Amino acid sequence: MTMIGPFTIDSYLPSFPAIESEFGISRALLSQSLGFYLAAFAISTLIFGPLTDRLGRRLVILISLLFYVAASIGCALSNEYSTFLIYRILQGVAASGGLVAGRAIIRDVYSPQDAHHAMSRIMMLFAIAPAIAPVIGGWLHELFGWHSIFYFLAIFASAIFILVLFHIPETLETSHRQSLHPLNIARVYGRSIIHRRFLSLIFIVAFYFAAMFLYIAGAPTVIFDFLNLDTGDFGIMFIPMVAGLIFGAWLSSRLAHSWPIERAIKLALILMLIGSLLNILQSTFNPMIVTFIVPLMIYAAGIGIAMPAMSVLALDCFPKNRGTASALQGFVQMMANAIIASLAVPLLSQQASHLAIGQFILLFFALLLWWRLPKIIA
Repeated sequence: MTMIGPFTIDSYLPSFPAIESEFGISRALLSQSLGFYLAAFAISTLIFGPLTDRLGRRLVILISLLFYVAASIGCALSNEYSTFLIYRILQGVAASGGLVAGRAIIRDVYSPQDAHHAMSRIMMLFAIAPAIAPVIGGWLHELFGWHSIFYFLAIFASAIFILVLFHIPETLETSHRQSLHPLNIARVYGRSIIHRRFLSLIFIVAFYFAAMFLYIAGAPTVIFDFLNLDTGDFGIMFIPMVAGLIFGAWLSSRLAHSWPIERAIKLALILMLIGSLLNILQSTFNPMIVTFIVPLMIYAAGIGIAMPAMSVLALDCFPKNRGTASALQGFVQMMANAIIASLAVPLLSQQASHLAIGQFILLFFALLLWWRLPKIIA
């Protein structure tokens, strides 16, 4: 289920030139379809959060998956860009339900240390998606055209729906269900947005992940323009990055019961800083595949270590409203990614050095917030 988001983002990247040609639009305009998807994803998490705390995790997942299947088919059938963009927005709305409910499920059934371990395992599966999504998308595009990618997404979500229907029980106890009264929802969100530690944690995640997402959203430019590769070569960039994510998630899982969470996060941030500085260094030379990819792989390993631990720390700020806490975490992260895709990528993708400096600036804000975190109580 966690693969849906990366699949929806990455699988159609190899088809950018073909979609641009069919709809008669520019690369910058097509990138907006990614930005609008992410913005819709972010905003809808704020709705799904209270719903998962009231209706339960399982029902929200099933409904959102059905909605996602319909939106994916709509993308495949679109014959003009405006229609395609509308269905991409609907995809974003639907895809957020599983993410919000899934995080809450993990924390429902596990202790903090076991939740860290479980989220690390899930992160390993999550990390596989960005590697195989553009490869699968490239194959489908070559064989059947770009429309087939969205039919594939509909089939994939349908398979997940069947698995959830028969294998995922409800994990939210009846006694823990929250009211959907607007005043109660406003009160919960109000507590969240003034909880300084919680906000710091979710913005740390948003900044350091946005620094990597700069390269994910800018992958068509990196592959086609900087490295002069072809549609079938997206794996050259994504597979090493995902290998870094998987290694980091595996290491995070191994450290879950032997290291304090804070110590693991410090290691992760050091790796991200090393990767970012190496990236700036390599950007001063002519782009080469090895020198371009290795810093991104190191950075991704840091994210693989940090993401599970940071999610547990954030959710534990609101043990009785984990759905809402998960929603706000998803909202901030996806809105940051939407801004990156819509504004930062078009502005910074003219030169490789601009992307590298942009990554470092985003990571700097994450490091600054982490440095201040011990001084923040609530």
